[in-house]
Amino acid sequence: MSDYIDVLLVDDSAVVRGLLARALETDPSICISGTAMHGEAALRWMESHPVHVVVLDVEMPVMDGLTALQKIQELYPDVHCIMASSLTFGGAETTVKALSLGAAGCIAKPVANSVAESVKQLTQELVPLVKALGESCLSKKTAPETISREPDKRAYAPTATQVKQPLVPPKILAIGSSTGGPQALREVLTGLPKDFSLPIFITQHMPPMFTPMLAQHIEKDTGRPCAEGTDGGIIENGHTYIAPGDFHMTIDKQDGRMIMRLNQEPQEHFCRPSVNPMFRTISEWYGKGVLGVMLTGMGDDGIEGTQQLVDNGGYMIAQDEESSVVWGMPGAVARKDLAHQVLPLKKIASSILHLTQQEVARI
Repeated sequence: MSDYIDVLLVDDSAVVRGLLARALETDPSICISGTAMHGEAALRWMESHPVHVVVLDVEMPVMDGLTALQKIQELYPDVHCIMASSLTFGGAETTVKALSLGAAGCIAKPVANSVAESVKQLTQELVPLVKALGESCLSKKTAPETISREPDKRAYAPTATQVKQPLVPPKILAIGSSTGGPQALREVLTGLPKDFSLPIFITQHMPPMFTPMLAQHIEKDTGRPCAEGTDGGIIENGHTYIAPGDFHMTIDKQDGRMIMRLNQEPQEHFCRPSVNPMFRTISEWYGKGVLGVMLTGMGDDGIEGTQQLVDNGGYMIAQDEESSVVWGMPGAVARKDLAHQVLPLKKIASSILHLTQQEVARI
């Protein structure tokens, strides 16, 4: 088996395919398996060629990206798809829908005036994402079938007798996520009842035009109010707040009421929004009343914020490796022994309900 990450580029524009290829070819571990002009051609190619990651245009003739994504997931469940979207309302809306259906990540198509700048942008954004997804895929494929993954889970997941309840009833739920996050968020949030009373704060790594679409999808899926955070906005129970793209979302207190704050301070872990500022400020104000969740994502954004959250008496859940698209952010939390529980994605909502002593989901 090859150690290369085989990538299929699918876009009806030869120019875009060329830019994507030039960016990916800067990394010797990545191999361009092939290119295709639309989804139907991509599926034909995949019948006879190895592919680990597909970079998929959203809008194409013959078969569009959303249709192709669903067929790829059905036929090749181990292959990861990255959506390449134009920064338009329609492109963002379709991309967020694709992410909620299981696309592993998204990138914005370059809008730079020069080829060199476009390739530079793609190299910075696309190459790390492809490597993280490809390495995750290769590691799972090369793991000997005779070796169970259970020992790894037990190494990080406390036994039932070791898991402690939060020191006080949680008053706020804070969630960090990145690669594979939208689908994971959908799984967790739809597992909570419509009348779930805690305010929910979410930082999902995503470009500016995409975060309002994510909020709309979450509100539609859960039946609970969900919107991008606003600077100075009052925090209300039962509402969900998404960090806007390119803004850190934090909380503060004004005139005796908890409010949101947005800022464009420097990136943390190459991210803005970053999970760190959200976790830090929430733990400063809510202390032992914070219930934190770290979902799938590459890198280790949020690790310092998690440390402060736990040091201040908050409770932390991390998604397990098996159910994560990339076990970067939750893995960092687990490896530093900062997680009170390391759980499969499908069990996180029920754990939240147990810890907050609320009713079972009715969505």
